[in-house]
Amino acid sequence: MKMNRRTTDIRWTAHRPAQRGAGLIEVLVAVLILALGLLGMAGLQANALKKNQSSFARSQAVMLSYYMLDAMRADRSAAVSGSYDTASSGLCSSTALTGTALADNTRKDWVDSLRSNLGDVDSTCGIIDCDNAGVCSITVKWNDELAGGLGAQTFETRSRL
Repeated sequence: MKMNRRTTDIRWTAHRPAQRGAGLIEVLVAVLILALGLLGMAGLQANALKKNQSSFARSQAVMLSYYMLDAMRADRSAAVSGSYDTASSGLCSSTALTGTALADNTRKDWVDSLRSNLGDVDSTCGIIDCDNAGVCSITVKWNDELAGGLGAQTFETRSRL
């Protein structure tokens, strides 16, 4: 029995499995994996930016505490006599300072710098405490929640003038 070519082609295509759309599914799976990877990278980037901002705030607190210590070293006699000291609750606003002495002006500038660099909120405060021997403690308090930190932060520097 002799079969013609047309009959063979029909029989062959009838037994061949249909694989329509397999390439499209592979592409969709690849796009899904890529999208998940990109979302993960975006989350890591956002977390890194928050931590970087928190680290920057801590660096500002260190710099501003050294700024106040240097200013007190320049006016050591007033610092040792207690002119720079604040209440134990801290100095949170420059409007509370009404004097015009060098110590008052320096503290006003310092508190304004704290609020402009660490957040202009009521929880941003500075505490200065010096004893008669010239050992001073500078404490800076601020809220770090907006930068992804743990909330209330405190940095203290102690030094002899």
